[in-house]
Order: sequence, then structure tokens, then C-alpha cells
Amino acid sequence: MTSFIRRILGAASSAAPERRRSRLRRARPTALRTPRSPVRFGLTELERRTGLAPADLIGATPAYRSVSIPKRSGGQRELRVPDPATKAIQRRLLHGLLDRVPVHPAAHGFERDRSIVTNALPHSGRAVVIRMDIVDFFGTTSERRVRRLFRVLGWDAETAALLTRLTTDGGALPQGAPTSPRLANLVNVRLDARLAALAVRLGGTYTRYADDLTFSFAETQHGALADLLAATTKIIRQEGYALHLDRKLQIRRRHHRQTVTGLVINDHVALPRARRRWLRAVEHHVYAGRPASIGREQLAGWQALEAMIERQRQAPGA
Repeated sequence: MTSFIRRILGAASSAAPERRRSRLRRARPTALRTPRSPVRFGLTELERRTGLAPADLIGATPAYRSVSIPKRSGGQRELRVPDPATKAIQRRLLHGLLDRVPVHPAAHGFERDRSIVTNALPHSGRAVVIRMDIVDFFGTTSERRVRRLFRVLGWDAETAALLTRLTTDGGALPQGAPTSPRLANLVNVRLDARLAALAVRLGGTYTRYADDLTFSFAETQHGALADLLAATTKIIRQEGYALHLDRKLQIRRRHHRQTVTGLVINDHVALPRARRRWLRAVEHHVYAGRPASIGREQLAGWQALEAMIERQRQAPGA
């Protein structure tokens, strides 16, 4: 376990909800204490890592525009897209500060060498699969938690405040900024650790892809699902979020079609059968020079996805 994850979990050692009613006075689970350290990184170190002058960063005024895109499940998703100058700064911060900090192994979204496939693989061939969804994941990841993260990573108060201002919008992470997915994964190291430990205690497996939580069990255990739902709801609330517990809660047993991040996992990880049939028909039309519903570039994207699924499914340890 890396030193960063140790610091996060050590700062939250009082987070066990089962002991909340004991006489021991414990800190709230959401209270990450900034570890004491004689060394603090400041603006000079920030310039060294990013190549950006402190004066330029201090004088920067982040700006965003709202963009609506269709959701896969229907409806619209609103993104807060930074302007080119803000995006350029955020990319420097991402590659200079955040890329090398480890996240929890259960986090698969937007991480190098992880994907929708690696997120789905641990749940393949399981007796029961449970999926839950966090409400407004980025929009409820507060700037206070982001600032605390930068302090835990070793930045002094002034620099942590500056970094928070450059990576948040309206008091939260903007969905659409290049830094937001990585910051969300880093902020939620403890959330992932708690849910992974809960899954192990109940005999299951846990992964997270952005706001999508997945649990699975090799066999159905009496009372385990009720315990899982109650404990997960409590942990999510303690970490500052809320769960969709209506149509986005899915419990699928082996005789159902089990899907995780858009992939079917009943026997092995694959695209849904209807999607595979559609893709074969498109390939036939394109290669025959007949009209198709998508062009060659989009077809190449789908073929690359299929190749990635097969490659990661066959990888050692998969």
C-alpha cells in the first residue's frame, strides 16, 4: 500500500461506523485530518513541476461554458467545459501533480491501464451482481474536499487554495475539466477502501467506474444484500454523497442478463449480443460499399473497443 493511501486511511482511522455508538469519542468519517509534516510544497515547487509561473497561475481567471450531451440511458448530461486557457493550465496540473499519485485499486474510471473492461472482469460469472449509482458525482465532490486533498498531498495552505481555485467551479468539481476525473478518484480513496472492505466482509467484490458502483457475489447469501444496501447507503452518505435507489439500483442474478459498464458479464465479458450483431452488419455494409448507419472512422472505434475487450479479457490474471 502506498504512502498516500496510508495517509488517507490513517487520517480516517476513526471512520468505522459499527463503533459509532460506543463511548469512545471518535472523529466524523468525513473529517480527513491534514497530516503534520515539517515539509510543505509551495509556489516554487509548483512552478518546478508544471513549468507555469506563479504569477500567471495567481492571475488566472478560470472560465467555463455549459454543454449538454445526451446520456446513454436517456436525457441530457450537462458538462462544464473550461475555456482553452483554463484547460491548458489544468492539463499541466494533471500531468505535473496528479498523474503519479496512486488511486485505490477498485477505481477503474479514467485510469491508465484500466477501463470499462477491467471494471467488469472481477464480476464475470458471478451468482449475483448489484449496481448502484451516485447522484451528481462530480457536482457533489466539494471544493473543501479537494482543498483537503491537496493539503494531504503536501501543499501549503496558500498553494492548496490556489490549486483548488484552478480545478473547481461553483464549489465543486466541474464535469468536463481534464483534472476532475483524477481528482475525484483521489478524493475518494477512502470511499473505495471502505466499500471494498465492506464487500470482502460480506464475501463479495467491489469496483467503481466514476459514479457507477458494482458489487458481486459468487453465491447468494441470505441477508447479505440487505446488509450491503444498508451499509453502502450509510458509507456513501458519510462520504458526502447520495445514492440513486430507484431505477438505477440493479440486482441481477445468473438467470438475468448481467451488465457492468455496458458489457455483458454472465459467462465472460463481451459487448451485448444485439450490439455485436449490429456491428457485424455495419462491417458487411461498409466493406461492400453499401450505405451504413456509421462511417469508417466510427466503425474503427467500435472495432478497437472489441479488440480491447478481447485483449484485456485474455490478459494474465484477468
